[in-house]
Amino acid sequence: MEEKRNDSTSLRPEGERLLDAELVSIDLYDLNEQIQRETAWLEGDRTAITVFKTDGMRIVLIALHAGAEMKPHTAPGVISVQVLKGKINFATDQHNEDLEPGQMITLHKRISHRVKAYEDSSFLLTMATPGDTDH
Repeated sequence: MEEKRNDSTSLRPEGERLLDAELVSIDLYDLNEQIQRETAWLEGDRTAITVFKTDGMRIVLIALHAGAEMKPHTAPGVISVQVLKGKINFATDQHNEDLEPGQMITLHKRISHRVKAYEDSSFLLTMATPGDTDH
């Protein structure tokens, strides 16, 4: 299997990181600290970093400031959201769940949902990406 890496950029200068390989070890707490030192977090209401990306799956670490909201949207595949820090509200048209560290929620594809942070929060978004072979 060929390893895939993400190169550093001016917005994310802390070096390249491994995105796909036979085995990928990810330190979520270290990455969370890293993204909260970046301009997007310091000057905006959110930031995110892709921590794993392969055919059919993507995992993204997302951080939201208190009060930040991800407006209603859908995903092309099944998702899971696992809270690492803080407290968020995850809502669909039919369900409304408050989530704290250690709690997780799953959602089937193409269901409109939104996320709001009650306090500075971080969560892991895992997405099935059907048909995604360009990673």
